[in-house]
Amino acid sequence: MKNFSRLILCLALSSLLAACKQEPVRFAYLSDTHFSFGSHSVRDLRECIQDINTLDTLDFVLLGGDLTDFGADAELYAIKEMLDSLKYPYYVVAGNHDAKWSESGCNTFREAFGYEQFEFRKKGWRFLGCSCGPDMRMAPALLPRESMEWLKGLKGGERSIFVNHYPQDSSVLNWFDVTRELKRVGVQFEIGGHWHNNYIMNYDGIPAVLGRSSMADKNKPAGYNIFRITDKGEVTVAERRKLENGFTQLEPWYTATLSPVQDTVHYDAHGLPDSYPYMRYEVNDNYPQVKEVWRHQEQSNIVAGFAREGDVAYYTTASGTVNAIRIQDGSKIWSQSFQGKIFSTPAVAEGLLVFGCTDHKIYALDADSGEIRWKVEAEKSVLGSPVIFDGKVFIGASDGRFRALNLADGSPVWTFDGVEGFVECRPWVDAEQVVFGGWAGKLYSLDTQSGELQWVWKTPRGNNRMYSPAAVWPVKSAGRVFVAVPDRKVYALDARRGEFLFTVDGGREAIGLSRDGKTVFAKTMHNQAYAFEADVPAPEAGAAPAELWRVKSGIGYDISPTAIEEMDGQVIMGTDKGNIFALNALNGDPLWYHKLSVALVNPMTVWEKDGKIGILASTMDGVYSLLEIEK
Repeated sequence: MKNFSRLILCLALSSLLAACKQEPVRFAYLSDTHFSFGSHSVRDLRECIQDINTLDTLDFVLLGGDLTDFGADAELYAIKEMLDSLKYPYYVVAGNHDAKWSESGCNTFREAFGYEQFEFRKKGWRFLGCSCGPDMRMAPALLPRESMEWLKGLKGGERSIFVNHYPQDSSVLNWFDVTRELKRVGVQFEIGGHWHNNYIMNYDGIPAVLGRSSMADKNKPAGYNIFRITDKGEVTVAERRKLENGFTQLEPWYTATLSPVQDTVHYDAHGLPDSYPYMRYEVNDNYPQVKEVWRHQEQSNIVAGFAREGDVAYYTTASGTVNAIRIQDGSKIWSQSFQGKIFSTPAVAEGLLVFGCTDHKIYALDADSGEIRWKVEAEKSVLGSPVIFDGKVFIGASDGRFRALNLADGSPVWTFDGVEGFVECRPWVDAEQVVFGGWAGKLYSLDTQSGELQWVWKTPRGNNRMYSPAAVWPVKSAGRVFVAVPDRKVYALDARRGEFLFTVDGGREAIGLSRDGKTVFAKTMHNQAYAFEADVPAPEAGAAPAELWRVKSGIGYDISPTAIEEMDGQVIMGTDKGNIFALNALNGDPLWYHKLSVALVNPMTVWEKDGKIGILASTMDGVYSLLEIEK
């Protein structure tokens, strides 16, 4: 009887242990789907979804960013509809293609999927995911300030898995801050994409993998990955590929056993790790003529420049605030919140502050109080930056329209409704013409008084929207319009007819003009800056115009689209890694370098007063500051 009782007890304990044993979590992982109408990416994704729906052992599906190819509203809603056909719950993060070229200013992603970060738990594991940036500006990835604040607010020490589009190495400008927070919250494994192939990675001790694109290419058919993670942390990753007879699961290409990760990285006084590969804050000690008068930190990304009137300046944030500050010390005078993100550099005149917002409106606020004086509704987001000229506001939007409005009350002067692609730039405006580009490979010139189309110039690679003259702020002098285009050239056009005159090699989207209008400045992606006269004789076809100088800039690889400024013989440039530097306008000799942050420098406001140069500058990670330069 005792033996029988003991047997019953053992069986009961075995059953209890079996019931308590946690089943592995299993999920499918798709990345870099690059949904684009008319592309094979749509077919490839559909076939992957159909295959996933034949599997019976999954818990959910993850998507690791670059859902769309261009962040267009129609693309986002179409892929959302396709993903809704999955029989499993799914979770998504945005990639750079979803955020950089977003006609909605990253609003539609949030509206379509309902979130920008996720946190959920499954079978003993916490899964975390967030967007990667860069939001709307060409730059390396940057986890948005809002996402960093979200990470900091998470409970620590819970074993977790983190999903982000980018590899969390120096591909992300603030990777060290991200990794430090991930270790604090208990992340033991990371999953990413971006490189379109399967890779094994490690980020300062955190094991990671990058997953393949779902798209077929010349080397592989369409496919995705299956993850299996046990309660003990045993991970296997296997690829499923579409072959002639349907999808086949290959042998695992990654196996590991996860465990808690401690932060053993050494950080300097500025929070940079020893491995930081770019210009460090110590460079500031070498140029005492540059004084950082004050410096503040927003809890949101700043993705636009300042407006300045007298001793007051104004800036906007990606979380939808507009702020007035005292230039003397940076203290807040007032702050207004809006329902949409703001990527528009404001303009101020006659007591009114004007800007565009992703809530589909153009606003004018009382510059003294921040109260709304008028607003104009657009059909889509307003990402463009306004110019106030002759009592009128000139601004482009994402609804195919460019508007001229009366500054006093917002009433329409004229509307041009023939814009292809969306507008994000600040236009050139003078008495003769309004010049701006859109994300469809075209540059437009409109009559300032009537809004009638004067000419359209299409870039040589205009059939590819990535090569549009859309982010550059055009400049004009000597009867010519100059733009820097992502095909790495500066173009000179006849301002009256829009006819192509010549190109200068090197550049991306950053260009500037001297205060006297005589000199054009540009910088290349690969450590060079140069200058040429605005009225330089146009060379024969295929030849390059004479340059005043071309020098090594000292900043290395840089893709910042931020407009170049000149003041009192100093050519002032911002970079995509938080550095500001100045070159001699006459010969390109370096004058000074200053590190403000680790993120993209936004358009700067530069002026001269009392023998000094003042610079109001901000960076995408929310730093804003006043610099004074002794001449």
